[in-house]
Amino acid sequence: MGDPENPQLSQDGNIILGGIFSFHSSWKDRMDTYLHKPLPLQCTSLSFRGFQFAQAMLFAIEEINNSTDLLPGVSLGYKIYDACGSMARSVKVALTLTNGNEIVAGQSERPCTRPSQVQAIIGETSSSPCMAIATVLGPFYISMISHFATCACLSDKTKYPSFLRTIPSDYYQSRALAHLVKHFGWTWVGAIRTNDDYGNNGMATFTETAQQLGICLEYSVSFFRTDPADKIQKIIDIIKASTSKVIVAFLSHMDMDVLMYGMSQHNLTEYQWVGSEGWIVDSEIAALDIHHILNGAIGLSIPKAHVSGLREFMLNLKPLNSSNNEFYTDMSLMPIFNNVYKGVYAVAHALHNILSCNKTCNKTILQHIKNIYFKTKEGEEVYFNENGDPAAKYEIINWQPRENGIVEFVTVGLYDISLAAEKQLYLQNKSLIWARNSKQVPVSVCSEKCPPGTRKVLQKGRPVCCYDCIRCAEGDISNITDSVTCVRCLPEYWSNERRDACIKKEAVFLSYEEIMGALLTAASVFGTCTTAGVVLIFFKHRKTPIVRANNSELSFLLLFSLILCFLCSLTFIGQPSEWSCMLRHTAFGITFVLCISCVLGKTIVVLMAFRAKLPGSNMMKWFGQTQQRLCVLVFTLVQVIICIVWLTICPPFPFKNFKTFKDKIILECALGSAVGYWAVLGYIGLLSVLCFIFAFLARKLPDNFNEAKFITFSMLIFCAVWITFIPAYVSSPGKFSVAVEVFAILASSFGLLICIFMPKCYIILLKPEKNTKKNMMGKKATHLF
Repeated sequence: MGDPENPQLSQDGNIILGGIFSFHSSWKDRMDTYLHKPLPLQCTSLSFRGFQFAQAMLFAIEEINNSTDLLPGVSLGYKIYDACGSMARSVKVALTLTNGNEIVAGQSERPCTRPSQVQAIIGETSSSPCMAIATVLGPFYISMISHFATCACLSDKTKYPSFLRTIPSDYYQSRALAHLVKHFGWTWVGAIRTNDDYGNNGMATFTETAQQLGICLEYSVSFFRTDPADKIQKIIDIIKASTSKVIVAFLSHMDMDVLMYGMSQHNLTEYQWVGSEGWIVDSEIAALDIHHILNGAIGLSIPKAHVSGLREFMLNLKPLNSSNNEFYTDMSLMPIFNNVYKGVYAVAHALHNILSCNKTCNKTILQHIKNIYFKTKEGEEVYFNENGDPAAKYEIINWQPRENGIVEFVTVGLYDISLAAEKQLYLQNKSLIWARNSKQVPVSVCSEKCPPGTRKVLQKGRPVCCYDCIRCAEGDISNITDSVTCVRCLPEYWSNERRDACIKKEAVFLSYEEIMGALLTAASVFGTCTTAGVVLIFFKHRKTPIVRANNSELSFLLLFSLILCFLCSLTFIGQPSEWSCMLRHTAFGITFVLCISCVLGKTIVVLMAFRAKLPGSNMMKWFGQTQQRLCVLVFTLVQVIICIVWLTICPPFPFKNFKTFKDKIILECALGSAVGYWAVLGYIGLLSVLCFIFAFLARKLPDNFNEAKFITFSMLIFCAVWITFIPAYVSSPGKFSVAVEVFAILASSFGLLICIFMPKCYIILLKPEKNTKKNMMGKKATHLF
């Protein structure tokens, strides 16, 4: 119902194909008052790319018309319109192609219209116009094949049932860009996008994938080429204030032109650009970059292609061949021209199939286009998936400036979605050029990588890529870079100084090799030898009065038990084992009870002996040698029973103590049953107290050699040692508690040996004249206490 529209390029034929390209990239803004009919859109900024796309379509149609194999006897015509980069104009010309609303010369001067009979439309270049056109054409099932519209949203067949394309969806490109950024270790980047469906949808997919890969966006801004200059300036200010050194630009070539113009006024050459297929191989952008802002840019492009004869066709076009304009000779967009070429051939093959099939086949051209499969003359396969998209495959392009100032688009890798995930991204062994012509990969991170031995702690209120590196605590390690947690070492291990490995803890126990263990061992051996020496002295002088006095049998038994006491201390030294743990406490308990029982027997003998001298006393008859042996046996047997019960119910066992020292393992003997252990000590203490009481009562009995006073003193030392032992043992850590127990055993043993036997040895060896029965039976009282 609007004004008639004539195509910019047209040719009659049996079957007409439509084409929509942007021969201009912008238009003049105007303020409509709605008081009169708006004037037609005034297009500006001539775009040579649009003409080249149209020429690729014309070349394909000419080839098909000259072919004898494809559509023989059928000529293809075309009607190509200029959309001026405007969405509204794109929809208008699409409706014109569909409905037919053009000026046709007739016999009369009045214009009239006729149906256009367009079977399919090739175009448009951008995603947003394609979405608008596909929405309008969808209900009529008029096929539309785009060569450059990449928005992933166009794969939705519920919204755009008749839309197809010969360029891969941005769903794959956006993910490929994210993987490319991750490959170079850039985790802190800025993002700029075109404010339309192409840029917004593409950047949304990139952002989603980037987050999954641990990449953070410092900023994400958008603009459109018709925005005022102050908005472009704000974006430039954001870039200058940022700390990221990599910019991902999801822009169309028209918007990149505008951004480059604004950035050319600023020295912003230190940024590494990552580009989408919309501009990464655009020679016009490279020619405009006179300040080398984009040197070293890297990005994705559809694979290079060659269409034989197309270059010559474009160069021979008149009057363009006389313009001497370098843009017409530029074939850097040959992959896009190839997409146009494939789109025209897809329609031709579908038409050929329809014309060749019988009456029962599906006559819908859209369905035939969806199902076509053919190879171009160059051998390239052409087909569409269920979403109307081709297979996704990209080349990785690097901008490498040459000596003559021209930028070369060098293919440095591939991204093929059809391969396994780990093989999709492939970079060739080529030297890449980066920003400022550097050969070193730029670094763009919010925080440096956390080395092994540290963990990442996020900075409050900032993205996850911004963090501090905190050293692992003692006992924890991290052996990978950028670890988010520190792992606790196993109980038998501890962290090294760098906190990046667990090393086996030092096993600590009272050993013979260390000074303390050696000294205690020497003291034990010395005590054993000294006691053995006393035994030899007593045995040699066994018939002398001082040895025979107070039951020499108990004296020898006491010396034997002292030897065992000294020797049992050795079981506490060395690495604990099952037998040593059970032996050390039981041997100590039994030998000490035997020792104390002998001393108690001797004390009772002294007490009874003097009581027996009282008139009418017959006490010695009730406490003779047999009773003394029985007393020692019973007292010792009680301790043996306690130890047997202890070992049966819950015996001591080797134990690794990880708690006392963080970086050491204390090898010690667990008591098993604390009740059993303290029962053994308690029984020894009970006998010691009884012995001390009896000896104290007999200390003032008259005799030149009253043994009770020496026993009293020895028991005083014994009790003092063991009373002191209890708090010292409980408070001493690790092997020192064992050393305290050994010291207590040795000290109490030496106390008994010295206090009871040294005075007798003194008389035997140095004062033999006093070793007589007469002297032993003297009535002179001594008062030592």
